[in-house]
Amino acid sequence: MSVSIEAVQAADIPQVLSFALQARDELFPTLSATGVPHDLEQFEAIYLEGGGQFLIARAEGRIVASVAYRPYDGRFPQLNYQGRKTVEVVRLYVLPAVRRLGLAGRLYRSLEALARADGVEVMYLHTHPFLPGAIDFWRRQGFEVVDVEADPIWQTTHMHRPL
Repeated sequence: MSVSIEAVQAADIPQVLSFALQARDELFPTLSATGVPHDLEQFEAIYLEGGGQFLIARAEGRIVASVAYRPYDGRFPQLNYQGRKTVEVVRLYVLPAVRRLGLAGRLYRSLEALARADGVEVMYLHTHPFLPGAIDFWRRQGFEVVDVEADPIWQTTHMHRPL
């Protein structure tokens, strides 16, 4: 199967939003009632005009995976990236039918190349232990754990990778 990785264009937004919301519903079913996340609501302003990047992978014209970054907003007080250009990696999702083919790694490397070209100094993300393989995947990409929240349900795991 031939897979292409491409940056999202304005014409792609409806299809990308559908893909991203379906992925969110699958990964976080309890959040589906909370509405559309701000970054998806403001997709064009954040990812096409506002310093973010959103990549998709297509196979036979269909979106099969995604990953993005957006400027980090400093919302976690225990993390201090002040004075360093920092982005938050978000929206990594690969359809089950194309998992274990190295696609997530390819997508991330493409995203990191864009970040480097944009002068990003730190790539930050958070994930959760209940997402199978997520922490190990990000470690393989060069990220390190910098904090784990004590919340017994989410156990939010904060990771970063200086560039």
